Amino acid sequence: MSEALEFASSSAALLEPYVPPASSQSTAAKPFVTLTFATSLDSSLSLAPGVRTRLSGPGSKAMTHYLRSRHSAILVGINTMLADDPGLNCRIAGASSQPRPIIIDPHLRWVPKHSDKVLQICRAGQGLAPIVLTGLQPEEWPEGSISILTEHGGKFIHVEPKKTASGGRGRFDWHDILHVVSQEGLSSLMVEGGAQIINSLLDSQYHSLVDSVIVTIAPTWLGEGGVVVSPARAHDEQGVPIPAARLSDVKWHPFGEDVVLCGRLDKK
Repeated sequence: MSEALEFASSSAALLEPYVPPASSQSTAAKPFVTLTFATSLDSSLSLAPGVRTRLSGPGSKAMTHYLRSRHSAILVGINTMLADDPGLNCRIAGASSQPRPIIIDPHLRWVPKHSDKVLQICRAGQGLAPIVLTGLQPEEWPEGSISILTEHGGKFIHVEPKKTASGGRGRFDWHDILHVVSQEGLSSLMVEGGAQIINSLLDSQYHSLVDSVIVTIAPTWLGEGGVVVSPARAHDEQGVPIPAARLSDVKWHPFGEDVVLCGRLDKK
C-alpha cells in the first residue's frame, strides 16, 4: 500500500478553526460538515467526465489526508467512485482512526469487487469498508454485492430519492443524507466530490448544513470541456441573477505551489 504522509503541526494549526472540534459528539443533531475539493484556475475538477486528473501537489495532498484524520466519515459520489477507484482512507502517519467511506449511489452502479482499492485497503487494516446510500429497495440489491460488502464490514442503506421537477433521475436530499450519517454515529463528514455532489451542496437551500469549506487551488488551467464546480444560477425576488454562494471568514494558506482557501458559507 502507499506510504504514510507527514503533515506539520504548524500547518495543522492553520486549519484548526475550520475542522471539527476534537470533542465532537456523535449525539449531535447534525454532523459537522466540511466541503473540500481541489480545483484548477478555471474551476475544473478534471479534464473531462470519467478522466482521473491529479491537481494537488504533495503539500496539499498531505493536508487532505490530515483533514480525513479529523473526520469520522468521508463522502463521494458514484461518478468519483467509478472514475478514480479511490482508497478513501487516511494515510497520515500516526493517525489513530480511519474515516468511514460514504458512497452516494442512487441506482447501484458500483458493483463491489475484491480488487477495488477501498476493499483492498480495508483487508489490509488501513481503512474501513464503505456505507453505500442507494435509492433502490433492499429486495433490489444484488446478492453478490451484499455479500462482498458485508464481508468487509460495509453495508447498503436505502434513502428515499427526492423526485426531480423534470421527471428525471431522483436525487437525495442532503437533510436525509446527514440524518443517515448521524444515525450511524458519525459526528463529522468530509464531502470530497465529485462535481455533481459539490454543486448540489452549494445550492442555497443547503448552505446552513455546511460548517466549513476548504478548497485547494492548483496553479493550472485545464481548458474547455472540464468538469466544473459551478452551482445552479440563483436569482433574487425580481428574477435578477445574484451570486449563488459566497464565503466569509476567509483565510488563504500556501501549501507548496498550491493555495488553500478556507472559509464558511454565508448563510442566507
